[in-house]
Amino acid sequence: MMRRVLIGALLTVAVISLAAASWLWRSTSSRSTAGPRPVSAANDAPPLPVSELDASPAPGPPKRKRATKAVEAEAAGSPAKQPPVPFRPGESLEYTAHVSKLTDVASIRLAVAQRQNFFGRPVWHLQAFAHTQNALRMVFALDDQFDSYSDVTNFTSFQYELHLNERGEKVDRVLRMTSKKEPAPADATAARVLPGTRDPLGMIEYLRTIDWKKTPEVSSPVFDGQKLYDVRARLLDPSVSISVPGGVFTASRIEVHVFQNGAELKDTQFALSLANAPARTPVLLEAEIPFATVRVELLKAP
Repeated sequence: MMRRVLIGALLTVAVISLAAASWLWRSTSSRSTAGPRPVSAANDAPPLPVSELDASPAPGPPKRKRATKAVEAEAAGSPAKQPPVPFRPGESLEYTAHVSKLTDVASIRLAVAQRQNFFGRPVWHLQAFAHTQNALRMVFALDDQFDSYSDVTNFTSFQYELHLNERGEKVDRVLRMTSKKEPAPADATAARVLPGTRDPLGMIEYLRTIDWKKTPEVSSPVFDGQKLYDVRARLLDPSVSISVPGGVFTASRIEVHVFQNGAELKDTQFALSLANAPARTPVLLEAEIPFATVRVELLKAP
């Protein structure tokens, strides 16, 4: 598949605007045939379906069958305590993407599937779906799905999944986050990350929970499925008027900076506009990258 960068900061910012725009970088970048290099649990043994992945500039895991997840909906009336969140289970947000002078080249949907138990831990099951359309689909058919299982209290990632279908080539990756040298799980690749690491979808929802008047700047490690980044978000303007197909909103404009190995990504800028309403809905995701300008607009207000 095409190489990835944290344009999942176009979704994360919106990660930026990471899951929503990670597909974009792949669809326009040169295709890389060198896949990730898993580390076998046994010394010098050939790669096994059960593997480990160090979250570093090294390549990520190979193709694998989708894992069977030990998740189930929490029993009604018995959820663990959690801080208030600006969304509710079942939320679905639809977006359209414009790339430079090309309009409506992709549809993107962000969804909060439900709250679940994930191996005994309460999590939010977050999803993103991306499909190219119109002129772009004729040259690059893409139908991608991203799944995140993120902690209900702080949105740190327990598992991140990429189910990609690009030009008929399908890849499924299931990445179990861990910061300890635990044995590789039987149904996923163990991704060794820093404590507190979020995935692109968890990062987006985390940014929605911030009271930007009280906390004008936050940072977090973010793992996009291949590389680990340092993402820093800062309030740029607390009140801007944003007009998108979903309506006219007064929003807070957040600028997002992405760093790798201590250096900021060059010629790359991201911004996320969150409605100044209780739901803090992401209404506009913007990215300026070396080859294009990207604008992801909310189609329908929830």
